[in-house]
Amino acid sequence: MITNVVENLTKTRNRLLKEISGLSYEQLNKKPDEGTWSIAQVCHHLYLSESVFTQAIIYGLNKSNGKKADPKPVQLAVDRTQKAKAPDMIVPGDEPLELEKITELLNQSRNVFFEFYHQLEDKSILKEKSTKHPLLGYTPLDQWVDLIYLHEERHIEQIREIKSLL
Repeated sequence: MITNVVENLTKTRNRLLKEISGLSYEQLNKKPDEGTWSIAQVCHHLYLSESVFTQAIIYGLNKSNGKKADPKPVQLAVDRTQKAKAPDMIVPGDEPLELEKITELLNQSRNVFFEFYHQLEDKSILKEKSTKHPLLGYTPLDQWVDLIYLHEERHIEQIREIKSLL
């Protein structure tokens, strides 16, 4: 399981970084329209999301009454026809960002996750405990881990879409 998770996270992150590399400051920060995030904002959202997901997983592990939850259809996270409003805590700010800062933030959240994940001796505990997801309800912690890269996949597609509109 660990190899697969690390591999999926690494592969997806590399795709994201490839998608944004070489974009100018203007391209990163331009919104196609008022109701759409810029590419920089999408990346900031991914940083915030990964940070919150990591905190949620740690919280779920540390809960003494952590219960097992039924698996959720987390693979739907990549379906962009299913719109979801981001909870306030993971809505990006309006301030423009340089590519270097975006990369730094993304590396920071991933390093924090990997530091936690690699210290976890028994990964099977992630299947046994859950915590509440704002859209899915109680979700097994191993699926929260999967959501990190599935959610990123969704937003890679969004970035491609934004790039085509610029």
